[in-house]
Amino acid sequence: MHPLGAPILAFGEAPALALVDSYTSPPLTDGTLAMTGPSGSADPGCLPVRGDLAHIKLAGRYFVPHYAVPMPHVVRDGAVLLANGHKGADVIANLPDGATFNVLDIAGAWAWGQLGDDGVVGYVALDQLEGDR
Repeated sequence: MHPLGAPILAFGEAPALALVDSYTSPPLTDGTLAMTGPSGSADPGCLPVRGDLAHIKLAGRYFVPHYAVPMPHVVRDGAVLLANGHKGADVIANLPDGATFNVLDIAGAWAWGQLGDDGVVGYVALDQLEGDR
């Protein structure tokens, strides 16, 4: 019997996945988690959390239906961060060329995520991002 989280199948010479890392095993919170009242809301643009999704590092601090592991992408020259995923949305920031944008969700032609590990949060057109970093 494989331990919990151990890969069941091995594919050729592919390295085995780590059994414990900061994304699959975030730091434990002290005490018991319980729904004792309404969930706190995060100020848009400050934390990678929205009503339906949050960065995995926020598990245990914000209650949402889904948590996502970031997918790092490279920002192309001229990319802008928007408040919503559509053309004409308010511009939050001009993103620096070559910076890392951590994608947490993709819907249509838009990616939602965070600039770096602790930067601003918003939407970027997929054509303004390059593949994985």
